[in-house]
Amino acid sequence: MTVQYPLYLQQIVNSLTSEVIKIFINDMGNGGEILHDFEGEITEVVLTQTLKNIEELLEKTEEDFKKSRKVYNILVEALQNLYHHTDAQAAVVLDNCDQKKTAKFILALKNEEYNILAANYIVKDNIPTLKSKLDKVNSLEKDGLRELYKEVLNNGQYSVHGGGGLGMIDIARKSGNKLEYDFSDVNEDYGLFTLKIKV
Repeated sequence: MTVQYPLYLQQIVNSLTSEVIKIFINDMGNGGEILHDFEGEITEVVLTQTLKNIEELLEKTEEDFKKSRKVYNILVEALQNLYHHTDAQAAVVLDNCDQKKTAKFILALKNEEYNILAANYIVKDNIPTLKSKLDKVNSLEKDGLRELYKEVLNNGQYSVHGGGGLGMIDIARKSGNKLEYDFSDVNEDYGLFTLKIKV
């Protein structure tokens, strides 16, 4: 399926893309509003500045303080996930000329619901483990997620990146929604992991 974009959206559809990202952008542009769009390498400086900008944006636009804090806290988890879990070295360039450390992050608002998209490259060998964790999170309701969070925290089940899926569990708990995800092919070694969150 080929997606056609309004002119004002075409500039957002950059190099790091998949059909899932294209459809998300098109959907948010149809009756919604893209509040923040980032594509590039996530560094500590970028992470700090992005969160600061979004916090200020939410303070100005979201009247419900409780919802504003919930969205912000989920964004912190999503962006930290991009920062800590991109499986790549910045110096290496993929076939599509993206650097492997390139990540994409979009915050949009549609029908009074915040929509978050986060995408990063992932070594294909790591996909089954991540998929298993995501499916486990999605299989649980509120009480189950709380118990899983405690279990992972208490058992010290941490990955080489410093987390054991705690961020994903926390996002699911705070959003109250299932995590939508997709893995698409980039080349024989890397895939593109896309996570969508509704708040």
